[in-house]
Amino acid sequence: MDRRARATRFLISAALALLTAAAQPQLPIRESRWLQTNDLVGDLTRQPPECIAWPTDPALRRSAEIGRVAFRAPLILGGQAARAGLSCSSCHRNGRTNPHFHFPGISGDPGTADVTASIMSEHRGDGIFNPKPIPDLAGDPARLKISRDPGKSDLRNFIHGLVTQEFDGPEPPPAVLDGLANYVRSLSPAACKSHGPGPIELEGKLEDVDAAVRLASETLAEGDQATARVMIAAARSMLGAIDERFQVSGDEASRELLHQAAADLASIELADRPTASMFESWQRSWPARKRQLRSAEARSLFNPAVVRRLAGS
Repeated sequence: MDRRARATRFLISAALALLTAAAQPQLPIRESRWLQTNDLVGDLTRQPPECIAWPTDPALRRSAEIGRVAFRAPLILGGQAARAGLSCSSCHRNGRTNPHFHFPGISGDPGTADVTASIMSEHRGDGIFNPKPIPDLAGDPARLKISRDPGKSDLRNFIHGLVTQEFDGPEPPPAVLDGLANYVRSLSPAACKSHGPGPIELEGKLEDVDAAVRLASETLAEGDQATARVMIAAARSMLGAIDERFQVSGDEASRELLHQAAADLASIELADRPTASMFESWQRSWPARKRQLRSAEARSLFNPAVVRRLAGS
């Protein structure tokens, strides 16, 4: 059997696995689709510490902040991964690892992924099922395969290949690619203030949206429209992830609010020439929207008790 035939057979098998998984009852939280765990509630409501040491240089810090936003955005990977909703953080939760990640056609044992799977890449798909353990990006530096020396381009080149070749993603804007490399460089075991998981809370998600919109405004002011559009698209994706948590009966008002917020960001992203006044308009309405979301958090899927009830566990 030649390579193309093996790849075709693999694609068919993976597609069937995806269809089978999609047929199973699911919580509205997208991440639940690729978790194989004995504690689904815990995995959906807690996450490992990020372990980040922000650069002291202001320009490097902002670059790492851009990378952090992009790291959590499915659009960066492109292709099948983006359509499934996978981002860098799907495998590397909070920049760490994900021992319960299990995506049909991609994973063998939980916590593994085949980054040369044909279902994800037309460039590097090899038609061979060879999943590897997902590394902890804030783990032991001695076990790192790629140099993080800021004076070398190894890490940047590796991330570029991962995005554009392993996942068929679009060419990232230079500032986004630099940001991804600087974000990963900022992850370190020495920066871990806690070794145990912490709660996934609405406030952290809102802060992520704030950061993405702020970075979009700043990069647009500097004339970097490509990076600004990535940041806005990422912010919209973050609102979508929050929306998943409010998909509970009786909380239609929160979801409508999130849809309006996403539509406002879409108007900025799709504008031929986004303006500062568009961001100012967003900032006028966003604080009130956040207050309303916070008031409904206890009834949402940020609350472990609500997740447990809907999961039937």
